[in-house]
Amino acid sequence: MEQYVLTKSGFTLYINDTPGDKGTIIAVHGLTGNHKQFHHYQKAFTGTYRFVSYDLRGRGNSDPAAKETSIYTHVEDLIELIEFLNIKRPILMGYSMGAYICAIAASKLFNVEALILLDGAGEADDTSRKLVIPSLTRLHKEFQSMEKYVEEMKVLYTNLQVSWTETMEKIVQYDLQRTVNGWIHKSDPVLIEQDFESFYTFTPEIVCSHITSETLLFIATGRIGDKAPLFRKDGYEKTKRYIRHLKTHEIHINHYELVFNIQPTINRGISRFLEEVK
Repeated sequence: MEQYVLTKSGFTLYINDTPGDKGTIIAVHGLTGNHKQFHHYQKAFTGTYRFVSYDLRGRGNSDPAAKETSIYTHVEDLIELIEFLNIKRPILMGYSMGAYICAIAASKLFNVEALILLDGAGEADDTSRKLVIPSLTRLHKEFQSMEKYVEEMKVLYTNLQVSWTETMEKIVQYDLQRTVNGWIHKSDPVLIEQDFESFYTFTPEIVCSHITSETLLFIATGRIGDKAPLFRKDGYEKTKRYIRHLKTHEIHINHYELVFNIQPTINRGISRFLEEVK
């Protein structure tokens, strides 16, 4: 069920909440994404686990981002959402920026049942910046039609080995809003870049040493086009060193395939991990 919720700080978040009885997964998407990034995972786990995905502030149908937006402001929103939904033992699943947010939240909360990090919560470097910043140019553009935007995104994602499907089309359409003269992305590009720059304030030795929950980390080693992976393997060394109860899997796909293509092997790995945690 999709709905708006109001946090105690007075911010509105848009969520998709589907049922299951083995526990509750709350999923946090990536930098320029929205709750629909988790479509395949939500479909795979709904019925077994309650699955809550949501739009971060500044994305989708949630409230605009704060002027001081960062991974840390999003952490506070996540904690308030957990409280609002009265989730006693949340399973936190974060992708990309969402992994940073979930890791920090897990370091602050005593009741996290498990933590799943999908290629995030390592140390970002110049390689990450060189790949991400140019990709944000689309946020500045105004498109004559939704179809023009979809065409551009189709070329972008198929070049990144993402299967173009009706689901993918709906995901990218959800990012747009109507203007007088055309269509623009719902997100403020300046604030999105501000969120990205906050990745570089993440300190694994401090955050990860306070994570006590069982944790599963997937590292996507596939290249972005002809370039490097979005997050280099050595950027995860401190994350791996300081999280006490950690299982790590390297997967030979790229960062975007991880969520936008169906990943049955990863789904099975997550299922086994959660059964072991139980």
